[in-house]
Amino acid sequence: MDPVSQVRKQSLTDTKILARAVRDSFRKLDPRAMVKNPVMFVVEVGALLTTIELISNVMHHAGEVSFGLQITLWLWFTVLFANFAEAMAEGRGKAQADTLRKSRAETEAKRLRKDCTTETVPSSQLRSGDVVVVTAGEFIPGDGEVIEGVASVDESAITGESAPVIRESGGDRSAVTGGTRVLSDEIKVRITSNPGETFLDRMIRLVEGASRQKTPNEIALNILLAGLTIIFLLAVVTLQPFAIYSGAPQSIFVLVSLLVCLIPTTIGGLLSAIGIAGMDRMIQRNVIAMSGRAVEASGDVDVLLLDKTGTITLGNRAATHFFPAQGVEEAHLADAAQLSSFADETPEGRSIVVLAKERYKLRGRDLSSHAATFIPFSAQTRMSGVDMDGREIRKGAPESILQFCCNHGSGASAELQVCIRDIANAGGTPLLVSENGRVLGCIALTDIVKGGMRERFDQLRAMGIRTMMITGDNPLTAAAIAREAGVDDFLAEAKPEDKMALIKREQAKGKLVAMTGDGTNDAPALAQADVGVAMNTGTQAAKEAGNMVDLDSNPTKLIEIVEIGKQLLITRGALTTFSVANDVAKYFAIIPAMFAGVFPVLGALNIMRLRTPESAILSAVIFNAVIIIALVPLALRGVRYRPMGAAALLRRNLLLYGVGGIVAPFIGIKIIDVMLTYLRFV
Repeated sequence: MDPVSQVRKQSLTDTKILARAVRDSFRKLDPRAMVKNPVMFVVEVGALLTTIELISNVMHHAGEVSFGLQITLWLWFTVLFANFAEAMAEGRGKAQADTLRKSRAETEAKRLRKDCTTETVPSSQLRSGDVVVVTAGEFIPGDGEVIEGVASVDESAITGESAPVIRESGGDRSAVTGGTRVLSDEIKVRITSNPGETFLDRMIRLVEGASRQKTPNEIALNILLAGLTIIFLLAVVTLQPFAIYSGAPQSIFVLVSLLVCLIPTTIGGLLSAIGIAGMDRMIQRNVIAMSGRAVEASGDVDVLLLDKTGTITLGNRAATHFFPAQGVEEAHLADAAQLSSFADETPEGRSIVVLAKERYKLRGRDLSSHAATFIPFSAQTRMSGVDMDGREIRKGAPESILQFCCNHGSGASAELQVCIRDIANAGGTPLLVSENGRVLGCIALTDIVKGGMRERFDQLRAMGIRTMMITGDNPLTAAAIAREAGVDDFLAEAKPEDKMALIKREQAKGKLVAMTGDGTNDAPALAQADVGVAMNTGTQAAKEAGNMVDLDSNPTKLIEIVEIGKQLLITRGALTTFSVANDVAKYFAIIPAMFAGVFPVLGALNIMRLRTPESAILSAVIFNAVIIIALVPLALRGVRYRPMGAAALLRRNLLLYGVGGIVAPFIGIKIIDVMLTYLRFV
């Protein structure tokens, strides 16, 4: 079983994960770690104060030792439960990292010397820029780009998918990942990473949480919680002089209990777990998120930009038809198209060679005796061709061929212009073939839209997300693909700077923009976007520019990414609402218990009819600790996301978690009070 599949089978109830989480709960008691969570740091300081007071009471035989002991233990349990929630969230990531680390083994690499011979070296000695030769059955020793050859590669160790993929030079499918295995043929790979910097190394660091940074929303909420904690700390500190003046001085156990129950300990204990769990849910969907910020931003995305080729469509456009010009035989067009494509190493060029072979048995031609001069395809000229036996054959984009023919004093007929338009309107890509400055005809390349795209875009629309397709194709072709796929808008004939400009325009309107892509030309846009999702099948430049990598290379995965981001935000909001609401019930438990003896009228606030002041305070402290551990599964799993408006979402939060946050403590504290009294703990 591959490592990724093993990761998927790991459960949060796995005994190893639980055991690790328990151990980490105690390790996290280090004040240097706790101070990062202000709320729980205050609880830890309070627990330390009650511990000191308890030891003093035991040594001097003063005070109620039993009550103080129970309060102290439950305060420490509160801190440990909060640490346990965070450790559980981190536990799955650490287990995943261990599994991936085991899959990483030292491999031998055949490094290419300057004299074109090879030397065998350990993969750990490879540096960025080295070129290695990898043949069938061998493992690719490091991350890199295929610079020569084409091969079938097994990437199951990274993606979990058993189906092999094609990796080839000169296109957007040239990136290879260290640790994957070549199944056929031979390729030369230029290494693009140094030891410790490979994709697998970064993945290990990310999944074990070492690189997770707090998001702006999380930082803001931490500041709010810290502010509330300071306010309640001042309130409790000033309460003691009032209590002494009224003749009801309170012990350190009661004051600390009041403080811990007043501050928002529930969300304080679960906040880190919610953020870590969001990244973990990405991992479970086969998406590597480079930061918690990216996960959170995905929940607020307004506009989604998708590269057409390889993202909305399958990517490899294939030649499907020859359309000869008037007076030209189709066989002659196919012959010229094939000859002009021998120097075109793109998938489209190879498909033309294959189509001519299949239709007219044009194969195995020996051109060595014809003194042929091949003109390779380039992005600048947008055409390829061959000069041989007095024939000047060219094939390429209609604009390029027509300009080439115009220089020779000829052009395309009206009939051929209609053919070009019809191919484009049908969603295909037209190419023209010319010989000696005369247009011979047209080739239709078909780009196939991936299955289920329209339905997925409908889902995004229901979430309030506008979809835009970006392509370098002409407007007619782009419009046809856009209609078939069901996107809201498109940008045709787009250059890298056009994509950047579009993203900046949307961001200037206050929109959060997500971009998916797989090519080097997508890298600037992926870097500019708020959420940049690079396809794992894409180039190294694209993967490094994005803040997420989709291991499945499925552009529709962004729907799940958005849902996880929204789920993260909703979960944090829901548990914050619950935390603030459940403090209300604690007021009714502790305040009457503190002053009912001096101010009997406060007994009216004891609506839960708690038996004694001691049982009321202890019950509130116990509930305060237990509710954290009870909410751990919800924090890790997340609140279920349903597409709805902000107003409806707010109503649901207030009704379910607001009202629930008030009602649950009344019931829970009362049950605990009855149990404590029955068991005579107080």
